[in-house]
Amino acid sequence: MLQSLFIQNYALIDTLDIRFHSGFSVITGETGAGKSIILGAIGLLLGQRADTKAIKKGASRCIIEAHFQIGNYNMEDFFERNDLTYEPECILRREIMASGKSRAFINDTPSSLSQMKELGEMLIDIHSQHQNLLLNSEGFQLNVVDIIAQDTTLLSHYKQCFAKYKNSSKALAEAIETAKRNKADEDYIRFQLEQFTEAGLKEGEQEELEQEVELLNHAEEIKSGLYQIDAIMAGDEGGILSGLKEVQNRLHDLKSIYPSTEELAERLDSCYIELKDIEHEISNQSEEVEFNPQRLEYVNERLNQLYSLQQKHHVNTVSELMTIEQSYQDRLNAITSSEDQIAELTAQKDKDLEKVLEIARELTAVRTEAARKIEQQMKSYLIPLGIPNVQFVVELTPRKEPDNNGADCVNFLFSANKNGTLQNVASVASGGEIARVMLSIKALIAGAVKLPTIIFDEIDTGVSGQIAERMAHIMQEMGNRKRQVISITHLPQIAALGSYHYKVYKQDDEQGTTSHIRQLTPEERVEEIAHMLSGATLTDAAINNAKALLQHP
Repeated sequence: MLQSLFIQNYALIDTLDIRFHSGFSVITGETGAGKSIILGAIGLLLGQRADTKAIKKGASRCIIEAHFQIGNYNMEDFFERNDLTYEPECILRREIMASGKSRAFINDTPSSLSQMKELGEMLIDIHSQHQNLLLNSEGFQLNVVDIIAQDTTLLSHYKQCFAKYKNSSKALAEAIETAKRNKADEDYIRFQLEQFTEAGLKEGEQEELEQEVELLNHAEEIKSGLYQIDAIMAGDEGGILSGLKEVQNRLHDLKSIYPSTEELAERLDSCYIELKDIEHEISNQSEEVEFNPQRLEYVNERLNQLYSLQQKHHVNTVSELMTIEQSYQDRLNAITSSEDQIAELTAQKDKDLEKVLEIARELTAVRTEAARKIEQQMKSYLIPLGIPNVQFVVELTPRKEPDNNGADCVNFLFSANKNGTLQNVASVASGGEIARVMLSIKALIAGAVKLPTIIFDEIDTGVSGQIAERMAHIMQEMGNRKRQVISITHLPQIAALGSYHYKVYKQDDEQGTTSHIRQLTPEERVEEIAHMLSGATLTDAAINNAKALLQHP
């Protein structure tokens, strides 16, 4: 429930701070006094886009803040999902800067406009005249049926199954398209794979071949160098090993008379063994290295084959070539297995569709029951509202294909005459009839959902007199269901039935024109309603008539 509204520097409003009450309240005022401005400010709290032109001239920013009592409406889940602090008293605040920046807060925590919009839709329903156009919207009509059917859980389950069906349909379509594309490329893919198979790629082969070709190109130089090193180390005259052996023997001879040389002798023994092993390895390698023109030719041809493949496929390594080879193999495997895959996906799609249709039938059943209930209740509202021969039918017809909302098309059919032809309600109802139909629908919805606040913006357009009074009684009854109903009206019959009466007015001073709103006292209500009856000139008859309206039960 909306408890209070604070507006600062918005349009014609300097500062406005007003408290509201539960039950049925009315707001009156001359055309252009600022009622639409107040609604526009509330709209900003419901996540509507901001326009810096709405900031009062000369101000750097505007602020709109509202306090709501939400303790009885089970909204804890929204706050938990959005990581916001839940309090029984909820505060929404919106700040619009002259620079174009905008900030939104929920319980003093910065929030996104989408969060504010989602919460706002749970707090307030503003019905303005343009919403009458919704009567021509199948989505709106279907939503009304679902609200009365109270099929939220079933509809949510259906949407999940439908999403699964759409995913399986998409997967099947993609598989069929891929199979067609791959089938057209099959010869090309097989040709590429033949080249890769012929190449017989091996991980690390290129690096080994590049090292080998380097060795073969320098074989004679390497062999000569190794031979010379071997001669230096093992030569009979002046060789390193023979000289080292001589040193080794002398150290061993001295250790008996000079013990300090024993450790040196042992160390030299180790060195001799290591050098002897090195010389043996060098000798073996010098024998192994030989110039082989045939092998060099083969290695160069093999490298050229690898380089050619890499250039063709725009890569630099054998590893990358092997990845491409595997991708071609995967595509070929997909071609050969596509029929099995398509058959499997088709079966899954059919299974998902069967489940969708099963739940859709359940939805249709509960919607059909709700449709009959809507027809009866709409007549019970519309007959007292001056349409005694009303015909109102909720037509449910099957869709060619199920969609995200089920398998039903909904159409509200209407005739104000007993034997009149039923047609789409928005096409045949007059302005006053549409207002009565929409009020009746809102009353229906209000009985089925826990919406704290409903604001009617001149829903009484096109009606007057006794019909207006009956519309007021409906709004009054809605306000008696632990709900807050606020009606912006120009009709005294509606204004008189409000438990609380607010007046919007303008004042002119040296700084300009400003809009204000205040709650009227009982005496002020008499005068305001009398003006609504007689115009600017206040007559005794109008005052007496106003008092009579206010005393009406």
